[in-house]
Amino acid sequence: MAKTRTLPDKYYDKDYETNGIHRVPLWRIAGFALNNTATNLYLMFMNYVSFYLLGFVGVGMVMASSFTMAMRIWDGVTDPFIGYMVDKTNGKFGKNRPFMVIGNIILAASSFIMFHFTHKLPEGPARFIFFVVFCCIYYLGYTCQCVVTKSAQSCMTNDPKQRPMFASFDGVFNTILFTVLAIVVANIANKYADVGNYTSTQFFHEFWMMTAIMSAIFTVIAVISIAPKDRPEFFGTGKPIKVGLKDYWDTLKNNRAIQMLVLSASTDKLGSTAKTSAVSVAMFACIAGSIKLQGSVTAVTTIPSVILTFLVISIVATRFGQKKAMVIGSIGGIICNVILSALWIVGDPTTMTSNPETGALNWGPFLITYVVFSILYAGCQGISGNIVIPMTADCADYEVYRSGKYVPGLMGTLFSFVDKMISSFAPMIAGLVFAACGFTDHNPSVGDIVTPQLRVGVVFLAYGLITIGLICNLIAMKFYPLSKEKMAEIQDEIVKIKAKAMAEA
Repeated sequence: MAKTRTLPDKYYDKDYETNGIHRVPLWRIAGFALNNTATNLYLMFMNYVSFYLLGFVGVGMVMASSFTMAMRIWDGVTDPFIGYMVDKTNGKFGKNRPFMVIGNIILAASSFIMFHFTHKLPEGPARFIFFVVFCCIYYLGYTCQCVVTKSAQSCMTNDPKQRPMFASFDGVFNTILFTVLAIVVANIANKYADVGNYTSTQFFHEFWMMTAIMSAIFTVIAVISIAPKDRPEFFGTGKPIKVGLKDYWDTLKNNRAIQMLVLSASTDKLGSTAKTSAVSVAMFACIAGSIKLQGSVTAVTTIPSVILTFLVISIVATRFGQKKAMVIGSIGGIICNVILSALWIVGDPTTMTSNPETGALNWGPFLITYVVFSILYAGCQGISGNIVIPMTADCADYEVYRSGKYVPGLMGTLFSFVDKMISSFAPMIAGLVFAACGFTDHNPSVGDIVTPQLRVGVVFLAYGLITIGLICNLIAMKFYPLSKEKMAEIQDEIVKIKAKAMAEA
């Protein structure tokens, strides 16, 4: 028996089925995930901004450290404004693509000016003011492109078996990106050892060129990937609807799904960002006694972690739904973190290497246990950490179902705003914990005395805070209304909403 069409014939194509579920080829989901990778390239580039500030802008260590936090807060403040613009946009080039292209152009142009012209200005306050102005512009571009990563999820696909695949590809791309780039950037700096390594203009020029070119290529691929879906019939009610500030307040007040998702994601992010590079150095260089050990362990765990992350998200989230996947990932993460915490507190981390100078691995009980549970944790964290992005699409669909309003920009920027505000405190927390352990003038490193207080403090930063975040996930998911069954009901209702809207058009 033929299925009854619920929308006018012009709104059906090869990706749209008569039951209201629209899908997309997996290569398009993978391609669109590169939009997040494109912005993460600039994120990594800006991680080295303190070297430029100290070397060329003429600010001190305290100012350089505070600058990063201040700009992250500015980045969060711009989120609601850009999200509002996305929700108001419905042009011939779509709702999302203009922000991807404009955002990437602003990122390339502003970062070029910041790192190629600031040091040519006369020394003094003018350099810092010039840098800050263009950095503020830079973050406007960053927000433009970033918000689409979340807002466009709802138009790519509404198939509950496909939405989680974004998290799979995104997790793999970013793991590979940060692992490979860390090596590449170190090699670039080494090329210019005779002129200052990380504080040379040649380093920043070559690093910028690589970042801008790769980010532009990834953005083009992402734009091509989303193009067929960036149309009104694939999101919201099927036609543009005006939204105002009153609608935003109603959403914030009554959309329980986005409230719980923000609580879950922000506590996770605080825990994961508290594990700074200084914490990793304290674990391996100080407690384990080898500055090169971390690189050796990372080389062993990266590929298995990437594979497991992809498989776990693909299987668990598509089979059980995104809410259950978050719960399963959080429980698994808590178990792994408890075991790893006990291992570092009562075990002997120095047995991980047979040669501290080279970081050669010693495959004894400690190292085997650490590697196995680190890989397992990567798979669990891959679910709870990455699944929140496609879950914002569910929250956007829930708002259409609840109020008839389509506000994906609000969903994405509310998520980002709270996330950035909360995570901006992570470096401060790490500093306070180190100070409580007796390190008030420097971070723990090779040769420092390993006290019981230091072990507990490092374990708390590495595993304790994120465990608290995972527990908050379980609490939030208890009140999160969007189960797999509820989303099926919502999609059925949205089909009826679209049919009515199209009939009145």
